[in-house]
Amino acid sequence: MSRLGSLGARLYRGEVGYDFIGKRKIWYGISILITITAIVGLAVSGLNMGIEFKGGAVFTTPKTSVSVSQAEDLATEASGHQAIVQKLGNGGLRIQITEVDTAKSDQIKDRLSKDLDVPTEKIAADLVGPSWGEQIANKAWTGLGIFMVLVVIYLAIAFEWRMAIAALVALIHDITITVGIYALVGFEVTPGTVIGLLTILGYSLYDTVVVFDSLRESTGDITKQTRWTYSEIANRSINGTLVRSINTTVVALLPVAGLLFIGGGVLGAGMLNDISLSLFVGLAAGAYSSIFIATPLVADLKERDPQMKALKKRVLAKRAAAAAKGESAGDETSDDDFPEHADPAPAAAVVGQRQQPPRGHGRTSGKRR
Repeated sequence: MSRLGSLGARLYRGEVGYDFIGKRKIWYGISILITITAIVGLAVSGLNMGIEFKGGAVFTTPKTSVSVSQAEDLATEASGHQAIVQKLGNGGLRIQITEVDTAKSDQIKDRLSKDLDVPTEKIAADLVGPSWGEQIANKAWTGLGIFMVLVVIYLAIAFEWRMAIAALVALIHDITITVGIYALVGFEVTPGTVIGLLTILGYSLYDTVVVFDSLRESTGDITKQTRWTYSEIANRSINGTLVRSINTTVVALLPVAGLLFIGGGVLGAGMLNDISLSLFVGLAAGAYSSIFIATPLVADLKERDPQMKALKKRVLAKRAAAAAKGESAGDETSDDDFPEHADPAPAAAVVGQRQQPPRGHGRTSGKRR
């Protein structure tokens, strides 16, 4: 068995682990800091909306020796607006200029023909109206709103309202960070970006639901035992699915990284950045939020429940009594002290710390009570 597979099995059995829940305030602080940075970037820089949303013209030229930087200067001078130029595979140029109407488009086309030394009839011009982009934006927001509502309803029915709230917070966290990164980096926002943004919500939700399902199974009869609190079992659930979350995220990120860094960066296919950046940032943020935000938030909300408060008092009282006798809490625990579906072995506070299975758990009987 590989080292990662062996670690995953030990995490699942509770032999090693990390105290995600106990250190949740650290993760909350990190997330708040990142979110504030994203919001500030969005407020200061704003989003670089593409031509599909703002309207304008796209000019495509045949093969030319003019460089991208030279073409940008010439197009900006000819139009009076900032131009975005991309080199095409055939040696031609794609010149994008926002907020240009039909009359001005003809003037710019004639000017580019002279400056680039290209016949006018060989320059293709496509106009995009701002109303079309506005319709796309409105439909995207509508789709996002419907998605959020359906997610909350489904999770509230399939799990419980606390998990629905935690998942919603995690999704908003992922969206905010992704949009903020676009504002800070200055990448163009196109319909492809919107598609990527909606796609990463599904990945984020998938990781969150995997942990929630494990948590629900482990805490089915939690009040029938007096050994572990809700937060401790929640921490166990995160550790049990940790390697799976890492594996699925890495596998998903590899092809997206290829699009972003090789396709968009090395090969210069700038249009790939529209969707690949949103996917890359969103996938990473989704994996982070499902582990460090969603489940710790569920534990916080659940620990406020009167039943969980009473359970925590019983657990702490039993541990104090056991400590006074010089015994471990596990020495006085029977099989009835554990939820029906939960493996009682807790995750150790630090990865690498091995923990012996409690002597009171197992198929044997006759243990000291």
